[in-house]
Amino acid sequence: MIVTTSPDLPGHKILEAIGIVKGSSIRARHIGKDIIAGLRNIVGGEIHEYSKLLAESREQALDRMIENANEKGANAIISVRFTTSVLMGGAAEMMAYGTAVITEKE
Repeated sequence: MIVTTSPDLPGHKILEAIGIVKGSSIRARHIGKDIIAGLRNIVGGEIHEYSKLLAESREQALDRMIENANEKGANAIISVRFTTSVLMGGAAEMMAYGTAVITEKE
């Protein structure tokens, strides 16, 4: 599966636009990691616990979007974007979305 943030694929011809595909992941913080993150916040610098949590959420959302595109018969996804939203204190959704297409090499 080709996945790109651009609206086209150099060297490929888009034969059909299938439609929007998406994948999401909802994650909650962990109290133990919150304590460590709070201590890091006092000292300053990157909060690795949250960076890892967000990276895992992005990967899972991306995997689910690709699965959605596969189910629809696509072989590529263009114009991919990510968005986040807070659902409640300590829990957030990461969503990946794009346009599923069928392409062929030119």
